[in-house]
Amino acid sequence: MTCRLTYLKCRKQFSTGKFINPTNWNSKKQLVEPPEPDAELINTQLSLIRTKLNQAFLFLQVNELNFDVQDIYQQYKGKPLKKERGVLEVYDMHSLRIKKLIGIDIKEVTYKKYLESGKHLKDFIKHKYKQKDIKLKALRSNFIDDYVYFLKVEKKFQQSTLNKAIQRFRKVIKYAVAEDYLNKDPFMLYRPKTVKKPVVFLNPEQLKKLEETSFSIVRIQQIKDMFVFCCYTGLGFTEMSNLKKNQFTTEFDGELWININRQKTKKDFKVPLLPKARAIMEQYKSDSDYVFPSISNTHFNAYLKEIANVVGIEFNLTHHIARKTFASTVLLYNDVPMEIVSKLLGHSKLQTTQDHYGKVVQKKISLEISKLKV
Repeated sequence: MTCRLTYLKCRKQFSTGKFINPTNWNSKKQLVEPPEPDAELINTQLSLIRTKLNQAFLFLQVNELNFDVQDIYQQYKGKPLKKERGVLEVYDMHSLRIKKLIGIDIKEVTYKKYLESGKHLKDFIKHKYKQKDIKLKALRSNFIDDYVYFLKVEKKFQQSTLNKAIQRFRKVIKYAVAEDYLNKDPFMLYRPKTVKKPVVFLNPEQLKKLEETSFSIVRIQQIKDMFVFCCYTGLGFTEMSNLKKNQFTTEFDGELWININRQKTKKDFKVPLLPKARAIMEQYKSDSDYVFPSISNTHFNAYLKEIANVVGIEFNLTHHIARKTFASTVLLYNDVPMEIVSKLLGHSKLQTTQDHYGKVVQKKISLEISKLKV
């Protein structure tokens, strides 16, 4: 006799070890009937099998995240189940792992972004599968496609934000493969949709007008000075905020240079202190080890909006635009080679600079060509 176990539209058949005359089997009642010898004993044994299967099913319902028909059979046979990790379970394991790297290899903000992306993944699994978690072995390439669709439609994410969430999940999957929790990478055929945002920066006229504009409110004037300083040094906000006086050294050319450790790439590089940046720095001499007054990025950008309104800058002015202005208006527009720009920005790869500022170079060429037509 054969027992057929069905769960979630999947079947598992196994032998009961009992043998009877097929004509003595009542399929409707699922019982053995006389004249089959030992019919009552066989029915009792079949009932026991049914009871043990039900017990195995109930046990898995209480103790497992999810399970399949093979798991029910394994539990029925009394064999230990192979520990199957859940998607969110492994995501949490990875998050705990990188949490220990805060202050060593990563910043706390990076860890928090992983937690945020984990919440999006949790929302998707609940939305799609109506479960708290699903097994890693259930992942297929269509899971990625469905997740991307969910982030677009349900979360209303822009492509760049979506790409970051998928990128973090992809790192978790690589971790799962490395730890042998997953045999195959479902991202193998996945290709993210690239997003190329236009480079926004102050042109020479806008930069000059900003430099020449003075503000009666001290704090706003400070913000303007700090922004212009970064337009001539290319420092990011964190680098500017943490800039200390001991980071300035006189180099081989007899000029002052700034020694910077780029937080994003963990790479050391040097930037020459141009005259306009030096003039601003000298206005902020104090007993502090730091060059500029302390302020949060949020407040800095809030003040920049007021400054933009006064100067007549129509796009959203943020601190990062100072860095782009340094690369574009101050360097590339003055014929500084792309290789030098890349070094002064602290980029780890020349390709990164080319991808971001290639169109700026094209515009510069166009401007030079137009002069020949006059």
